[in-house]
Amino acid sequence: MRTSIATVCLSGTLAEKMRAAADAGFDGIEIFEQDLVVSPHTPAQIRQRAADLGLSLDLYQPFRDLDGVEEDVFRDGLRRLEAKLDVARELGIDTMLLCSNVGTATIDDDEVCAEQLRRAGDLAAEYGIRLAYEALAWGRFVNDFEHAARIVRMADHPNVGTCLDSFHILSRGWDPAPIEDLDAQTVLFVQLADAPLLSMDVLSWSRHHRVFPGQGGFDLVDFMVHLHRCGYDGPVSLEIFNDSFRQADVARTAVDGLRSLRWLEDRTLARLVELGEADPGDVLVQGREEAIGTADGAGRGDESGPTGAGPLELRALPPAVQPEDWGFVELRTGRLGKTSRVLHQLGFALGGHHRSKEGVQLWTQGEARVVVADLGPTGQGAGLAGLAFEVPDIEAADARAHLLGARRVERSRRSDEQDLRGVFAPDGTEIFFCPQEEGQVPSWALEFGLEASQGPAQQGPGITGIDHVNTAQPWQHRDEAVLFFTALLGLQAQEPQDVPGPAGLVRSQVMRSSDDAIRMPLNVAPEDAEQSASMGAVYPEHVAFACRDIEGVARRAAQRGLDRLPVPANYYADLQARFGLDDDRVAELRELGLLYDRDDSGELLHFYTGTLGGVFFEVLERLGGYRGYGAADAPVRLAAQYRRLRDAARGIPR
Repeated sequence: MRTSIATVCLSGTLAEKMRAAADAGFDGIEIFEQDLVVSPHTPAQIRQRAADLGLSLDLYQPFRDLDGVEEDVFRDGLRRLEAKLDVARELGIDTMLLCSNVGTATIDDDEVCAEQLRRAGDLAAEYGIRLAYEALAWGRFVNDFEHAARIVRMADHPNVGTCLDSFHILSRGWDPAPIEDLDAQTVLFVQLADAPLLSMDVLSWSRHHRVFPGQGGFDLVDFMVHLHRCGYDGPVSLEIFNDSFRQADVARTAVDGLRSLRWLEDRTLARLVELGEADPGDVLVQGREEAIGTADGAGRGDESGPTGAGPLELRALPPAVQPEDWGFVELRTGRLGKTSRVLHQLGFALGGHHRSKEGVQLWTQGEARVVVADLGPTGQGAGLAGLAFEVPDIEAADARAHLLGARRVERSRRSDEQDLRGVFAPDGTEIFFCPQEEGQVPSWALEFGLEASQGPAQQGPGITGIDHVNTAQPWQHRDEAVLFFTALLGLQAQEPQDVPGPAGLVRSQVMRSSDDAIRMPLNVAPEDAEQSASMGAVYPEHVAFACRDIEGVARRAAQRGLDRLPVPANYYADLQARFGLDDDRVAELRELGLLYDRDDSGELLHFYTGTLGGVFFEVLERLGGYRGYGAADAPVRLAAQYRRLRDAARGIPR
């Protein structure tokens, strides 16, 4: 599948956008007119630069307000069109996007529109350029791709065809199935965009909220299946209007974009296999020799090898290797004593010090393992640095991550130490792949001096493992993070929730494995909230530990002096009203500082520690089939953390 990206998707100058697209591994780009207008480089120089980078220039866009107008207005439109055709020819681009008229259309007559497209096609033919007519979802008279295709058929000109844009089709709820009935020779270009499912005017939705495939709510796999059946064989391009993308790092956004196309390509081929329209053997072939985002820009790979049947060549990725358990979490801290004390208070035992890495400890309890790296006496609070997942096939997980453009973590190790493969998540967290070694001490843990016979067996109340890890995502990384964990690890995104706090709404999106062994809420906190900025507020991440007998764990932690996050009396009064708990039960919860939630499947009991800088711990016990995260209790936590932060900023002792 030939991949392309519109320069409007990316931040920076046109030269920077071109370099980022080439480095990410795109085959080509669309030149957005404004990017060219503000560039100091001539069209000829841009054409040469694209050739030097190995990029094709696939489309010049957009040309507006030509069709459905009076003759004098149309003649002026032809004058404007000729000037742009001359620019496109200098660029060496053979296709120009022509949008259905929004601003100046006055004639609602398909015959008039077709005749005007035919005359425009005559002019374009003189320059060796094709016009791809696109039905904008908010077009004055033409806003439906089938309508646009009918007008193109009426125009009957070899230099006039259609452009299909997934947003303009799916945002209006149009059925994409009729794409199959289009003459593939008249489909000159295809643009893809996903989007969250919002209730707002389509123009604003399009201009601000488009995202890459896999980051929104549109069924783009279905769209691609219909496109495949049509027989289209041209570029598949990303056209994303998004405020966040225009401010984000250009190189990272480009890699994210190509990752989304490779993931979509893989999913489309898998769907075709399910439908019996492609060879199952294709899914088992890696299909690429190069990864996305290679340093020399040669990310397009070998185009030979098995593909999905049909002109639109689809290649498979190695199957996603879904993690089956947590390996460990890694913290880094400049306050080792404070972090170690809290782990001890929660019942963790020091498993040992790493044999070759200075200042790196392992703390264990049950199946929960926490690696703590000492940053020295910097005073820096603890932060979440790494997450390790147990996977059945490390090589396959690592290969898929590499092919999807994940940047590798370079780890120094001795020859007798475990080769943990790692990549960076979009927010910089290190993601490691660990071998599955059920029922025994993991081989990597032996490097801390643990004996192979030391299993997780324990008696009495205690933490049994890691239930979930809640990460804080910068606002500009949220969509990227969702796609990253979906594409690399096969995790499934749940419906996002908004949680109110004193400094604004926190948006939480849970990523889960199919068996719930891995749960990862991705939280986006308010950006630069005035209410907390003066206190240097950082939205903390947290590790949630599962336990049995949470009352016993809470009592032991209290005896050891654990600083639990305080819970106000008003919470318990409200709890009693909501759930009808008896007085003795509420009194016990209050004494232990436990929070409570219940749904149709079961109950949740949990408590929080104070923050250790950028991270805190939660201990929870799920009773019955409870699958949530105590969302109703999150505002209590946010308010308590805010009060502590405020008091600390004011020098008020606890």
